[in-house]
Amino acid sequence: MQQTHVKIIANQLQLTEDQVYNTIELFENGATIPFISRYRKELTGSLNEVVLANIHNLWEKLIEIDKRKETILRTIEEQGKLTDELRKQIENTYDTNELEDLYLPYKPKRKTRASIARQKGLEPLATTIYQQKSDNIEATAANYLNDEVKTIEEAIEGALDIIAEWISENQQVRQSIRNLFTREATVISKVVKGKEPDAIKYGDYFDFQEPLKRCPSHRYLAMNRGESEGYLRISIEVNESKAIETINRLVIKSRNNSGKLVEKAVVDSYKRLIAPSMENEFKALAKEKADDEAIKVFAENLQQLLLAPPLGQKRVLAIDPGFRTGCKVVCLDAEGNLLHNETIYPHPPQNERGQAAAKINSLVKTYKIEAIAIGNGTASRETEHFIKTVRFDTDVKVFIVNESGASVYSASAIAREEFPDYDVTVRGAVSIGRRLMDPLAELVKIDPKSIGVGQYQHDVDQGKLKKSLEQVVEFCVNMVGVNVNTASKELLTYVSGVGPTLAQNIVKYRRENGPFNSRQELLKVPRLGEKVFEQCAGFLRIRNGIHPLDNSAVHPESYPIVEKMAADLNTSIEALLKDENLRNKIDINRYVTDKVGLPTLNDILQELARPGLDPRTVIKIFEFDPNVHTIDDLKVGMILPGIVTNITRFGCFVDIGIHQDGLVHISQMADRYISDPLEIVKIHQHVRVKVIEIDKVRNRIQLSMKGIEKM
Repeated sequence: MQQTHVKIIANQLQLTEDQVYNTIELFENGATIPFISRYRKELTGSLNEVVLANIHNLWEKLIEIDKRKETILRTIEEQGKLTDELRKQIENTYDTNELEDLYLPYKPKRKTRASIARQKGLEPLATTIYQQKSDNIEATAANYLNDEVKTIEEAIEGALDIIAEWISENQQVRQSIRNLFTREATVISKVVKGKEPDAIKYGDYFDFQEPLKRCPSHRYLAMNRGESEGYLRISIEVNESKAIETINRLVIKSRNNSGKLVEKAVVDSYKRLIAPSMENEFKALAKEKADDEAIKVFAENLQQLLLAPPLGQKRVLAIDPGFRTGCKVVCLDAEGNLLHNETIYPHPPQNERGQAAAKINSLVKTYKIEAIAIGNGTASRETEHFIKTVRFDTDVKVFIVNESGASVYSASAIAREEFPDYDVTVRGAVSIGRRLMDPLAELVKIDPKSIGVGQYQHDVDQGKLKKSLEQVVEFCVNMVGVNVNTASKELLTYVSGVGPTLAQNIVKYRRENGPFNSRQELLKVPRLGEKVFEQCAGFLRIRNGIHPLDNSAVHPESYPIVEKMAADLNTSIEALLKDENLRNKIDINRYVTDKVGLPTLNDILQELARPGLDPRTVIKIFEFDPNVHTIDDLKVGMILPGIVTNITRFGCFVDIGIHQDGLVHISQMADRYISDPLEIVKIHQHVRVKVIEIDKVRNRIQLSMKGIEKM
């Protein structure tokens, strides 16, 4: 581990060097972010998952910069141009722009105007001009005429091409122009001529400009998409005269003829070399910043979705609604196993409402159904209305379930493996039912990008997006904990330290040997050694296991601490778990050691008070306005119940029950100024909204949450 890396990360994230050093050491020894966050608080100073991920990402970035440095040093050394001073400059920088600026003069290039001029022997003439001491350049240039250089003008032009390249590679020049772009760059968008009719959805950007530093991520990504689709042309510019004047101040040393020629080279250098280079650099930076912002929004939304309240282990009847093709109905037991499936046709064109109602009633009785889950796609409201007309003998609760991504799951290899004998419609309905029972356990089977809770997810860096979303899934799975005896291999895959191969081995062992009776039994799983056990054991739960703490988040390494607490009170662990008065007698300061501090001991006490309990909130029933089914039922001023389905940086989208979500712009979310919609709303939150604008042509609905009481 490089101490330089530690210093840079600590400075950038405003942490102590000990926190960073200990965290990186844990990473190097194979520890995962969830494990470090939960069980190594003493070493990190109780850093959370977000900060740990930032440390990891920065650490990887610095390692990549070191590899780049090695390549650059080797390339320059092979050219015989590596001086001690240049080596020191390269080795001491961790600024990627500065590093590439240092490398630029030595970077292998394709044929350029400057390289052609050098081949013609004009570099000495360029040096003379650039020194700006001679006033009679024409006489000097005459000495360079040959078979390839026919005229004095041609000699001078070639020399100026070399000077233009020198200026463009000058580190001070590049940094000054970079600073100018940072302060004053403008992003400009123009429609491609002749594409206006097809590009109408990008109409806001046909003739648009804005200071780059004030351009929000969603706007830049929208323009970027328009350009990639061939409808827009995007440029990033600064005032050209100001840029050229900035360079002149750095390189012009004389007002003689040589100086005037250098001024000419400056203009050429800026227009032909520096401006395009800086534009590309700032386009990449703007895209990276916009990507990071969009990925952050997606990650926050996904986390909320994955941690949505579960119904729990209840017997569920799930319906994937439809009109012409009917409603696919499945019945699931409390573990989510498929018991029965069939199709009913309560809607047009068949209108078999009586038969469908009788069938639903019969299924509810036969399979002792406790809840009904209805997908929120086509015919959802109509199906909900139909179900509520059915009279049941028992109290059966009805829930609308977001089915985004269910079709992706139903056609996936995972679904085919689970249900090889059933078609995609049955699999989709099963997924809807299981989502109600446990959203996290079901959604981990779907590529997070397919869940649809972000903005411009197909436009951002896919590698970064995948990594970020996988970290979110991993965090959520480990925060909730996993029942090792019922979890799917997809869910087990995200448990700290496990991964796909070990997840498969755990499921296979369980199938061949029956349920696990203790956490220690995990060590019998092929390839699950001590190191993996350390990483995963605290997140795997075993109900009714041999050890009472096996169904808690207390790590096996801490069992001796709890055993000593119980012994000191002359009681059992079981009694500690049940009796608050006993737990209140524990003086945790007595159990502090050089390795176990108060953060871990406090976590242990909290877990003893609520062992194995799900940290997610309790699910609530939601009902749309019964009088609103289509956009034609809406009127400006209506106040309606809704469910938040997506959150972006510019607002949130709310389902009000008409198959077209309405937008609550950030300016309409509160009576005060807010900079982030997440200050106000969460995914799947139940809200009340006012209709403020209806655009039936574009099928758009504008909503407001201002001055409305919360649900």
